[in-house]
Amino acid sequence: MQQPMPSLDIRISDLKKLKQLITKNQPQICQAIATDFGCRSASETALLEIFTSLESINDAIKRLAKWMQPQRRHTSLWFKPAKNKVIPQPLGVVGIIVPWNYPLFLTIAPMVAALAAGNRVMVKMSENSPSLCQLLQQLFGYEFCEKQICIIAEEGHTGIAFSQLAFDHLIFTGSTATGKAVMAAAAANLVPVTLELGGKSPVILADDYDVHTALSRILGGKVYNSGQTCVAPDYLLIPEESENELIKHAQSIMAQRFTDIQHSDYTSIIDDASFARLCDTVKDAQEQGAKVINLIPHSVPDPQRRKFPLQLICQPTDTMAVMQREIFGPLLPIVTYKNLQQALNYINVRERPLALYLFSNDKAVQQQVLDQTRSGGVALNDVMLHVAQDDLPFGGIGHSGMGHYHGREGFERLSKMRPVMQQAALSSTKYLYAPYGKIGKRLINFIINRKLSRYE
Repeated sequence: MQQPMPSLDIRISDLKKLKQLITKNQPQICQAIATDFGCRSASETALLEIFTSLESINDAIKRLAKWMQPQRRHTSLWFKPAKNKVIPQPLGVVGIIVPWNYPLFLTIAPMVAALAAGNRVMVKMSENSPSLCQLLQQLFGYEFCEKQICIIAEEGHTGIAFSQLAFDHLIFTGSTATGKAVMAAAAANLVPVTLELGGKSPVILADDYDVHTALSRILGGKVYNSGQTCVAPDYLLIPEESENELIKHAQSIMAQRFTDIQHSDYTSIIDDASFARLCDTVKDAQEQGAKVINLIPHSVPDPQRRKFPLQLICQPTDTMAVMQREIFGPLLPIVTYKNLQQALNYINVRERPLALYLFSNDKAVQQQVLDQTRSGGVALNDVMLHVAQDDLPFGGIGHSGMGHYHGREGFERLSKMRPVMQQAALSSTKYLYAPYGKIGKRLINFIINRKLSRYE
């Protein structure tokens, strides 16, 4: 690297250039994303991608000086007066594989961590984001040297070749199946990976929480990007006596928000294959006895504009496609439970999700859910917003991913946290070199005896 340890000033300057690139070109960015989706409003992109990207940059600028400081560490009594510290150093070149669903934010958020840590970046965009990719190639070409930030388009099999490069770290966001392939390709060069994968993120509605308030937030999160979000509410667990009430509230809420899926704020499904998959998923559920409720009356799936109305899937079973894979669309299965433990058991027999949501004001219920489940992240009494908290790490567990970024965790993930011990001029270790004399043997016995008795 030409600058193996970029200074704080250089890193801050790079982050400010990145911020300016986004703010100066917001209209073009929103238009490019809308073109790639078919329909996604500038307001939705501004909220979900521009705002979150700028917040990520601002947070890093604010905290970077503190993150870069060496961390003092404890020195064992037997090695004093030596001193220990950990110094963060750049890894080198970070690869980022970006999905199509949030193509700006999922480019910028990991890039912020990489630049803050002093690294260079190579980004591979999705084949479903050609317009944005072309725009970003132009914009980054103006603002940054290609050797510092390089944007690469997907051209068929680019993803596999990209994963095989000898990066110092590789970040992938996408499906679990593709994540396994990326990890296998990276393993040939022992490249460490951060995988953000997804899965079926459950929502638990406890019996103490207001149904209307909960549904207002849940449905709002589900409609964002037409459910094409890795942390979208995937299925809803409710007390069995609440189902009829919940359906009425859901219909009332959506009637006030959308009368037609042709509204410009209702996002299109990304491609024909995904649209067809959603149609097949609904058909499969109906054929197996599920009750399907369209929450946007008088609207039917529109294959021309790839718009798909939000629908509840009531009484789903495990044999239905809707419960066998991440939905990634505007379908919300409703699963009933007799008691909270049954709901937790239902979650725990499945793969660990990227997110878990609980609606309850009962502290005991909150603690029970936190203690008895595992997920990448948790939001209490809302959905998805934990991802926008820049001082919280974001990452999965098990099949929903590994590693974290955002905030300090992102900086440290993309740094070599290098341990340094500095020996003092005077040290008792001179008695601990072979061959061991009387003083050395006595010192060894003394150390061992102290260690054995210390916590008795």
